[in-house]
Amino acid sequence: MPLVEHLRELRTRLTRAVLAILVFTILGFVFYGPILDFLTQPYNDMRPILQTQGIESELVITGVGGAFQFQLKISLVFGLLASSPLWLWQLWAFILPAMHRHEKKWAAILAGTGAPLFVGGAALAYVVLPKAMEILIGFVPDGFGSLVTGAEYFDFIIKMLLVFGVAAEIPLVVVMLNRLGIVSAKQLASARPWTIIGIFVFAAIATPTTDPLTMLFLAAPMTVLYLIAEIITKITDRRRGRERVDATADDDASPLDGPSRLDED
Repeated sequence: MPLVEHLRELRTRLTRAVLAILVFTILGFVFYGPILDFLTQPYNDMRPILQTQGIESELVITGVGGAFQFQLKISLVFGLLASSPLWLWQLWAFILPAMHRHEKKWAAILAGTGAPLFVGGAALAYVVLPKAMEILIGFVPDGFGSLVTGAEYFDFIIKMLLVFGVAAEIPLVVVMLNRLGIVSAKQLASARPWTIIGIFVFAAIATPTTDPLTMLFLAAPMTVLYLIAEIITKITDRRRGRERVDATADDDASPLDGPSRLDED
């Protein structure tokens, strides 16, 4: 395909992707109420627990245009996330013709496995949010209240969802490195203690909170997923070893092409 045709197709794909984001952003603006209820549910679940401890906490919006900016920000993020299957498909459709068959296969596996893992990690973060906020806001001294701005709260939620979602991709990365021959199951097993320590260090640094409970909520699933990935790599290495043995046996058992000219003479 000529370069001009590539550029035209790229423009078409980008236009469709932007339109998809725009449409879902408008939908996010229209359905702002239900979306906001979903986002603030962890906070509302946490507030009664804090009240039993004598701590009052409120979500507030500051500034004259703060409410509009907050609604616009939520709508934009919703539009970007909700339309992701559409604009990712446009990206996929653009690069697909240039990919080989095995590349298409592995790209499909990555997409089919990575998306559920990310969603699962984000869902876990949503469950953990009330406890994490309870611990953090619980440090408010006696006689003080807690005012949390909408922007701070939204940024906190997004960071938690992203950190947990990305962390859930660890087994996929490990398996792909094994498939590429970069690491073996034996190497993963020997490095397991240090890897687990690294997981806990990552959880302590990556989580927006500083409490050990949230760190544990992130590190424990990551450790389990890593162990599952290690089992998968063992199965892969065993199968790869059997295939090599079978190939070697076939080569040893293959007949000679025929008598040489010296033998014929």
